[in-house]
Amino acid sequence: MAHAQVAFREVMDIRQASEYLGISGDTLYRYASEGFIPAFKLGNRWRFKKSLLDAWMDEKSGVKTSAPAVVAPKQKKPAGRAR
Repeated sequence: MAHAQVAFREVMDIRQASEYLGISGDTLYRYASEGFIPAFKLGNRWRFKKSLLDAWMDEKSGVKTSAPAVVAPKQKKPAGRAR
């Protein structure tokens, strides 16, 4: 039951991030090297920000987290203009 209480850090290494994402470290390393997944290098080691991974997963799964921001500009246009 202790594994259910694991708290993931905001900045994770390959092992932590692969565990968080449920993929192998080798796959995650390849994704990071190819620029497929958001990652950065600290020295010569890959690091992953949890917030960026969450946003990336939302984007890949089709979740629209910024839907209100997309709708707002349309509301500023007049509904009907007399010509």
